[in-house]
Amino acid sequence: MALSPCVTFPLIPAMTKTALITGITGQDGSYLTDLLLEKGYQVHGIVRRSSTFNTDRIDHVYKDPHESSNLHLHYGDLTDGQNMTNLVLDIQPDEIYNLGAQSHVRVSFDSPVYTVQTVGLGSLNVLEAARQLNKQKATRVYQASSSEMFGDVIETPQTETTPFQPQSPYACAKVYAFHQTVNYRHAYDLFASNGILFNHESPRRGETFVTRKITRAATRIKLGLQDKLYLGNLDAKRDWGYAKDYVEGMWRILQHDEPDDFVLATGETQTIRQFLDYTFEALDLDWNKYVEIDPRYFRPTEVDLLLGDYSKAKTKLGWEPETSCKQLAELMVEHDLELAKTELAQKSLS
Repeated sequence: MALSPCVTFPLIPAMTKTALITGITGQDGSYLTDLLLEKGYQVHGIVRRSSTFNTDRIDHVYKDPHESSNLHLHYGDLTDGQNMTNLVLDIQPDEIYNLGAQSHVRVSFDSPVYTVQTVGLGSLNVLEAARQLNKQKATRVYQASSSEMFGDVIETPQTETTPFQPQSPYACAKVYAFHQTVNYRHAYDLFASNGILFNHESPRRGETFVTRKITRAATRIKLGLQDKLYLGNLDAKRDWGYAKDYVEGMWRILQHDEPDDFVLATGETQTIRQFLDYTFEALDLDWNKYVEIDPRYFRPTEVDLLLGDYSKAKTKLGWEPETSCKQLAELMVEHDLELAKTELAQKSLS
């Protein structure tokens, strides 16, 4: 699978929309790619150059001859503003979805500068590129904001008007990106909207994120491939939804008549203990026998409770979540159990 350094474009019917996605190889980027291709978009994605390909989450469409004709990948980096502007002016997207970032909250404490460069300044580079394109052609920008911005929450549930109290370098950078998006909307008349998404998971979630870490470990424990699971704060409460539901909300945000900011959430909260319950119950296991607490996984500053109110999105966009946290855990377990079975089979052959 080779990426061409040159930008080439097929003839596109007049009514076909073009979308550009940063972070296309991530969880959200891959689900959004599926959605947009289903809707007939020409989809362009930006990937960072490396010695190995990291396109696993989109290989099912990238390697499909029918779908791949509508999917185009380009090398780029959010921290390279000139490159970002060049790509945006060449591609001339109708919609830009900025999903790229160093997105792991715990890692942001170890790499705060890099996190701010990709999350904060990276978003500014995208907005500035869109502003330049907007002089020639109207474009719409979606900024992936995060519930982590609420941090040490001062009200529950959190809405679009809840003040931000960020508790990590990642959250601080997201607050910067949020306000720059609002500023570009007002100062430059750019259609720029924020989606304030609460935690959303899936079988495509990275394995260092707590939900996927749990489902991967539980299924490996079930098959005897692993003995213990080490976690941090089990009492943290999160509003967990299904990423596939949430990318539909992203798309609806950019179809709205006016640019605006929207919370996407489930309106329910569970502790990590409860997610452990859902996961291990699906495997007929008692997690208390396998889970141990490791201080290394505690954050220097913790966010104890996140709970979103998505009523604005429901009213104005007609969006609401379709998958409960328990259903989410079960579908992740089903997927990861198959991975564990494959691993066991390979181990037996070696």
